[in-house]
Amino acid sequence: MIGANTLQEFVVARQAEFAGATGDLSRLLTDIGTAAKMVNRHINRAGLSGILGAQQHNGKGSTNVQGEAQQKLDVYADDTFTRVLQSCLKVGGVVSEEQPGIIHVDHSKRGQGRGYGKYVVCIDPLDGSSNIDVNISVGTIFGIHKRRSPLTEPATPEDFLQPAKDLVAAGYVLYGSSTMMVYSTGCGVNGFTYDPSIGEFFLSHPDMKFPEKSKVYSMNDANLDTAVSGVRNYIESCRHRGMTARYTGALVADFHRNLIQGGIYLYPGTDAKPEGKLRMLYEAQPLAFLANQAGGSTRCHNHDLLHVQPTSLHQRTPLFTGHAAEIEQLVAQMHSAVEVR
Repeated sequence: MIGANTLQEFVVARQAEFAGATGDLSRLLTDIGTAAKMVNRHINRAGLSGILGAQQHNGKGSTNVQGEAQQKLDVYADDTFTRVLQSCLKVGGVVSEEQPGIIHVDHSKRGQGRGYGKYVVCIDPLDGSSNIDVNISVGTIFGIHKRRSPLTEPATPEDFLQPAKDLVAAGYVLYGSSTMMVYSTGCGVNGFTYDPSIGEFFLSHPDMKFPEKSKVYSMNDANLDTAVSGVRNYIESCRHRGMTARYTGALVADFHRNLIQGGIYLYPGTDAKPEGKLRMLYEAQPLAFLANQAGGSTRCHNHDLLHVQPTSLHQRTPLFTGHAAEIEQLVAQMHSAVEVR
């Protein structure tokens, strides 16, 4: 184990990097770690506890606000994270991929404090849940903004609809052969591995950076023929350079592998879905923030996603994220394709 820092020790120690820090963000991050432990336990026991498969409602398969089929663990993860976040005095509102609107958190009604907390959280409770039944890695993605509206009032959509560059923290949890929590508060990216025998996350991957050489590209090859112009030429250049195709269908797993091994993730807009499939607030923004902190880059169409202004809570977006040099090559190919037209 690299160092002996637990997640809680580390986030508290890093408070000193911020002038006027009060420890509020540290408490929120450790609460997210607590919820991740609870979800991790259920994922590890899913095959034994009868919670594999689709969620049922009135004898039919249940769907979320996105119109997508829900797995039983989708519902459990959403319930767990929203319950833990609502109990955190520093949270004033939550939006989840699984919920239609803002979950307002008024602590005064619970006798726990005055009014609403100063942070809002955007969360994808269980990314890649279709992989659960076949025992492939899944994850959680989160982004944290500081509220812009008065703390005496409920959080507004504008509190959540901020550019990724304005996130105060973002991260993900990967539930795989080992469980990891990776996060950034704008001062680099650090990864923590969960030790189930102790029940703690320990610092295992300090100061994570994309390697200089890219080895992997991750894309659903079935979308290649209908992808936006330039993507096919870029993929052909990846193959020519000897890069390996690796794609799991779980965004967290693909992003994490590319961060460790060096590479790029692509989910372009297509003829049928020009705005892409991934969610701006719950998936794209947090990973854009992390990629930037790890020396990488992220694009939405031809725009730097860090600076894109979201327009709705469930907005979808194309996503290209990974090693900065690979993103530059992709953008060049896309520009060339437009010029040829």
